[in-house]
Amino acid sequence: MPRQARLDAPGTLHHVIGHGIERSGIFRNDFDRADFLGRVEGFAREGSWIIYAWAFLPNHFHLLVRTGKQGLPKSMRKLLTGYVVNFNRRHGRFGHLFQNRYKSIVCEDDPYLFELTRYIHLNPLRAGLVKDLEELKRYPWAGHSVLMGVVKREWQDTETILRFFGMQRRNAVKSYAQYVSEGVHEGRRSDLVGGGLVRSMGGWSEVLSLRQRGMGLVSDARILGGSDFVSRLLSEADQKEKDILRLSKKMADFASLVKKVMKGEGIQENDLRSGSRRKQVVEARKLFCQLAVKKMGYPGAGIARFLGVTTSAVNKAANSEEVSSLKRYL
Repeated sequence: MPRQARLDAPGTLHHVIGHGIERSGIFRNDFDRADFLGRVEGFAREGSWIIYAWAFLPNHFHLLVRTGKQGLPKSMRKLLTGYVVNFNRRHGRFGHLFQNRYKSIVCEDDPYLFELTRYIHLNPLRAGLVKDLEELKRYPWAGHSVLMGVVKREWQDTETILRFFGMQRRNAVKSYAQYVSEGVHEGRRSDLVGGGLVRSMGGWSEVLSLRQRGMGLVSDARILGGSDFVSRLLSEADQKEKDILRLSKKMADFASLVKKVMKGEGIQENDLRSGSRRKQVVEARKLFCQLAVKKMGYPGAGIARFLGVTTSAVNKAANSEEVSSLKRYL
């Protein structure tokens, strides 16, 4: 079967899991872990990700992140490619390190943000890397130690999680610690490490019960959430795909897109690529970026080279408020 497309949009919550090829180790020492963590930190500091939870195990990793304007696939390519190149160089090896594609599950915030934070942070304990919760509190390669205030990592978002457990930080940390301890006996929860109806509803018994009551349910293996949440995400993804197909029929290639914008906005190609600050030209350039990048999926770097501007300028234009004339082209 063909691979399903990634589901992503600014503000989407993702549970990301990556395994070593044939379950082999992806971290051989603390230097490896620090290298990987430094790259994760970079995405947080540049605003690409908000990071709530993370854990590094010998042969896999977990990340719970909310994406910013940069999509998850682009960030993950940069993270994994950069890490593998340095890992191979350090350890004198060649070839792939990670097993197939990383797994990314779009998650519904309520209740999964807190459940996943707990589940991910208990991984080192379940794996036997630490012997108890007291040792987990000091374990430097998972975000639990940051939430407990033992390890300082300013880039990890602790406020969102702790605020749920109390307004005063000391009490919030204590309540969060109790919440984590209550999850120890649950063990490995298959309902949290994949999407789909059975996982989201908590097992087949619950699914059958709802079906017997005549309730229609929607599921998708890429999504962890209730039926309404799944339906909304799939509808948005379907609409985005339709927009791309519709535009592709109107403008089969890049040259056609350029001509269409030039004709529709009454400008010349030289104007589009001139860097002019004339209002009509600025709006046309912004429209072009929104059509090319956001609607048709062209890479921002290629558009930047064509226009003679920076990639960040293209991405900023593509993700800004939509130009009023955009609908004429859809």
